[in-house]
Amino acid sequence: MTRVAVISIIVEPSGNIEQLNTLLHDYSQYVIGRMGIPYRAKNINLISLAIDAPQDTISTLSGKIGKLTGISAKTAYSGIISDE
Repeated sequence: MTRVAVISIIVEPSGNIEQLNTLLHDYSQYVIGRMGIPYRAKNINLISLAIDAPQDTISTLSGKIGKLTGISAKTAYSGIISDE
């Protein structure tokens, strides 16, 4: 079973963007889309990641992202669950 979710990611100046990109590449089979917004006035980057994956996969990815230095992540889940 899979769920659709959005992971909101904030990357601070000290954020390890290389490790983040490696993680996103490792989970790319589940990614529906990604939007990044540089917020130059605050020197941070905002990333919205749409994903369709098993719930434990989404939780694992979000947890791994949140453990990266200078990066935080929060996940919002859709109520739709599919058997794909």
